[in-house]
Order: sequence, then structure tokens, then C-alpha cells
Amino acid sequence: MPTEIEKKFLLKNDNWRDQVKSSRNIRQGYLGSMAKASVRIRLDGDNANINIKSADLAMVRQEYEYPVPVDQALEMLETLCESPQVDKIRHLVDYAGHTWEIDEFFGDNAGLVVAEIELNSEDEDFEIPEWLGEEVTDDGRYYNVNLVQNPYKNWAAGTSTVR
Repeated sequence: MPTEIEKKFLLKNDNWRDQVKSSRNIRQGYLGSMAKASVRIRLDGDNANINIKSADLAMVRQEYEYPVPVDQALEMLETLCESPQVDKIRHLVDYAGHTWEIDEFFGDNAGLVVAEIELNSEDEDFEIPEWLGEEVTDDGRYYNVNLVQNPYKNWAAGTSTVR
């Protein structure tokens, strides 16, 4: 069974920016709400895919991903996916043998920046960069599926809910 082992962190400063090796725009939307899984359509640069993840908001989750034609992904984003959608730039930063994915959000989630690291096992060691802040792996608000339902712009207004 395909799994994803990932930890999420906030950033405490912008010192990571001079270490970015590449960046790409990502737009993603979700096809309805499901109790057991989320189904998303993602346009990632010149590629597109459909992704199914178990609904567990945890470090380890089931994940299935399949390519789809870009024109079909755009059509699904426009006609089938919920709003608001997630718009972000994903920056890749190599640090101490791992690649960090740093997502800088826009639109209804503007101002949010989250770093993620994918691991090979739950107990894998990794070096923590000086620019890394608080871990938020267990905080459901920071999962993309929840940023559609409860965008970052709402949090300051005190209307945040955790799924």
C-alpha cells in the first residue's frame, strides 16, 4: 500500500529563500468532501494529476497519485472542484541530505508558509535547519484539504475550526 510519511513545520524566518534550488506554481482543488479520503486535482507546473489520500491528518497516510492530461485537470478545476482552491508556489530546498518542500500560499491563504519533509520511516532522523519553526504535523488547519474549507485568512478573525 502506497504511503506518505511527512512532517509539517512553520518557518521562523526567510533565511531559506537563498537556498531555493527550484520553484513551481501549484493550483489544486478538491472533489467534494469524503469521510475516508480526499480526492484532489493538482496542476503542478506543466503536469497534472489526481491524488487520493486517506483522511487521517497524521504523519503517515495512504496516498495514491495518477497523471491526468493538463486540459482535463484544468476542466475539472474549473467545473468540479470546490472553492476556494489552493494556490501556492512550491520551493525546493536541499538541506543536510533531505529536500524540503516550502509552500508559499496565495489567494485566501496568503501569508501562510509551510515547510514539509517526506521521510522514509516514522523514526528517520533529519537535521533541523535554523529557519524551521514550530512543528504543525498534528494541527489539521495546515493540511491543504482544510485550507479549502477554512482558509488562513479566517484564522485571524477567530473563525478557525480544526478537522
